Amino acid sequence: MNDAITIAIIGGGPAGLFCALQAAGEGRSIIVFEKKPAPGRKLLVAGSGQCNITHDGEIADFFSHYGDHGAFLRPALMNLTNRDLVAFFADRGLAMKAEPGGKVFPETRKSADVLAVLLAECAARGVEIRCSEAVRAVERDADGFLVRTENAAVRAGVLVIATGGASYPATGSTGDGYAFARGLGQPTTEVAPALTPVYVADYPFADLAGISFQNLTLTVYRDGKRVGRHTGDLLLTHTGLSGPGILDLSRSILPGDVLRVTFLPETNMEAVRNRLTEAVAAGGARQVKTVLCDLALPERFVRRLLDYTGVPPGETCARLPKKARNALAASLAEFPFRVSRLGGFDEAMVTRGGVALEGIDRKTMASRIVPGLYCIGEVLDIDGDTGGYNLQAAFSTAALAARHIAGLHILR
Repeated sequence: MNDAITIAIIGGGPAGLFCALQAAGEGRSIIVFEKKPAPGRKLLVAGSGQCNITHDGEIADFFSHYGDHGAFLRPALMNLTNRDLVAFFADRGLAMKAEPGGKVFPETRKSADVLAVLLAECAARGVEIRCSEAVRAVERDADGFLVRTENAAVRAGVLVIATGGASYPATGSTGDGYAFARGLGQPTTEVAPALTPVYVADYPFADLAGISFQNLTLTVYRDGKRVGRHTGDLLLTHTGLSGPGILDLSRSILPGDVLRVTFLPETNMEAVRNRLTEAVAAGGARQVKTVLCDLALPERFVRRLLDYTGVPPGETCARLPKKARNALAASLAEFPFRVSRLGGFDEAMVTRGGVALEGIDRKTMASRIVPGLYCIGEVLDIDGDTGGYNLQAAFSTAALAARHIAGLHILR
């Protein structure tokens, strides 16, 4: 078989496998190189092993969930929508179910079942998956690409980099693809952990770990200036803050920043102050603790907040001094957490940065610089919010690249 129709894919994760099975067809030899003993290691831990594969709703609503990169992803997402992805698996016997919050999981709640469908389709379409065969180097010359592993050197007319990012390195995502891309002349951006928890200096809530809040306003300040704001759920941990809202906002946070949390679902200090003033004024002989719990605040959190602001635990609303009331209002409206550090790559769900988007044709996922090169999935400088957006991007970019490689419409 001549070299021009051999397609080499580096990385056996969801993007690499989906691209392989979509690009497979008569006259095309597909080889997937996977350095781990088995493919899909990171997919197996996605969603705590339950695989939040995508999000419900209209695909047009997805674009705002990728920071500044939604416009780049538009052709890929429109080519393979969330509905298309759900249909692909349903047609192969794996039904999907949307949760009330919009997250979509396999009905079996098993990532392994998603991987099994991908592997079965690859096998049925003649895709060769070489496990325990790490790619050591790639070269480009007039005849195409030369992919070198410890065991072989393979000629290919097309090369797809689908190595993932640098998060969860134990699963094989160690950033290899960035080096391959740079070695071929493809520009990359600086990488850092994304969708990662925040560690807090002098953290006052260590013993409240596990308490969560819904739909809070979270604001990031740097040198006194606001640099980010997000609304989402928050989880108190032993060492700081996590939860979907924090993870989504983490791409905007640096060590030394101050993260201010509004613990009541109001958007500004004045609204919270007014709400608390009205609640205390109406409280009379009731304890401040009871009135705060009536605002849907967890009791353990309320007790700690009273202690933090110097209010005696049995203080009544009628006896609460104005200064103490103002301190409570300030803590509820803009509680300050100084960020000591963010979680590293071993905790981050995805990677920020990667193959620079200006070097990739968003309509094909092909390199604008290196003929025959494609970059898909998390190796790209794209990181989406939690909730299935990153896996959808991986599948969608893979499908778009495959469509261009094969010169065919997406297989259904």
